[in-house]
Amino acid sequence: MKSISVSIVGRPSSGKSTLINTICEMKVSITSPTPQTTRNKIKGIYTDSRGQIVFVDTPGFHLSDKEVNKRMREITIESLSECDVLLYLLDGKRSAKKEEETLAELVKKAKVPVVAAVNKKDILSEDEIKDAEFFIRKTLSLEPCFISAKNDEGIDDLLIKIFSLGPEGELMYDESQYTDQNLEFRISEIIREKTINLLKDEMPHVIFVEIEDIEYSEEEGSVWIRAVINTEREGQKGIVVGKGGENIKKIRKESFKEIKRIFPDSKLQLDLRVKSQSKWRNNQAVLDRIFKKNS
Repeated sequence: MKSISVSIVGRPSSGKSTLINTICEMKVSITSPTPQTTRNKIKGIYTDSRGQIVFVDTPGFHLSDKEVNKRMREITIESLSECDVLLYLLDGKRSAKKEEETLAELVKKAKVPVVAAVNKKDILSEDEIKDAEFFIRKTLSLEPCFISAKNDEGIDDLLIKIFSLGPEGELMYDESQYTDQNLEFRISEIIREKTINLLKDEMPHVIFVEIEDIEYSEEEGSVWIRAVINTEREGQKGIVVGKGGENIKKIRKESFKEIKRIFPDSKLQLDLRVKSQSKWRNNQAVLDRIFKKNS
């Protein structure tokens, strides 16, 4: 029986979150066409007759001087030494430049076995396949797996390789569990995903979501959630709310549908408000709250 912790690292939008969701066959990590959606370490748990793999989805590796980007980069670098196997995911549709080369050099220094995978095989040209294979062979001296996280292609071969490299051990989590995220974090991430996907062209990175209260009533069989969508500037609140409240209604409707799956037998009430916290992406106190909210 194998028991393996696997950190997944890659550049923004390489498909790390989609891969975890596909493997776990559950919504574990939020996804968006917008780069750098993942901000925290997200665990997805996969168990079968061979054992258990605990995947850790890390923020996309991005070279930037913004404090929030530094925090996310630190999380990714820490993950290189906090696993049994490291999974390096390359977006085959993008040419490898300085950011990719920097990450590959860090991966090369890892003290654990490394598995390299090239994502989006379903839409890669022959030249793109050759380029990705050459880059991984040159930088990591590895033969990559070619996968499509979106279409569930090549995933079985990837799992076989990971299981072959991991240590034996007892299961870390119950075999029915697919994530370790606490409830408030899961709800806040759902709301953030719906907000990002609605407003992706206007303000994808300037919001964060906090859960102010979750109130349970056993007598009424109800759950009442109060959450706040925070923007960086006062003027951005109007974009989130939308004309006549159109955007916030859509965000609430889409969030409600997904949160309801967490509370299928309860009457659910979801209240959303919008506030601004000036320059929060460089505010240490706010960043401490955001990056500790799933601890």
